[in-house]
Amino acid sequence: MTAYTVASSARIHAPASVAYGIIADYRDGHPHILPPKYFRNLRVDAGGVGTGTRIRFEMGAMGTWRESGAVVSEPEPGRLLREQVTTAPIETTFTVEPVGAGACDVTIATQMVHRSGIGGGLERLVTTAFLRRVYRAELALLQRVAETRARQSHT
Repeated sequence: MTAYTVASSARIHAPASVAYGIIADYRDGHPHILPPKYFRNLRVDAGGVGTGTRIRFEMGAMGTWRESGAVVSEPEPGRLLREQVTTAPIETTFTVEPVGAGACDVTIATQMVHRSGIGGGLERLVTTAFLRRVYRAELALLQRVAETRARQSHT
């Protein structure tokens, strides 16, 4: 088994605190940035904001929906949030870096393992392409939600 990471980043035109707040709030923030084409049935089992939150969700890929669970931690509150899948060695991080008063760069990255050999290489290729599509869609939704919330906080 070999570890690899799939990541995608985007400039979000909203303050870092707004973007991070959306990502860390699994009751009223994060659900709004999950593309329904890939995610459904996000449920909060414990907590709800940041560290200690426990979630369940379904993720769809290639016509199949699978339920997963994750535990949330904040190694760097306000900057880095981690979702650790409870049933597999898969970890997704959300990193928010301010780039001025009204913008930030957000990176979604998932680290996982693949089998060795040709099958593992193909698995990695397909998974990488799929997750990049998912993350681009998620970051686009984050942009819309963050811009709206930033405008609302100024009115």
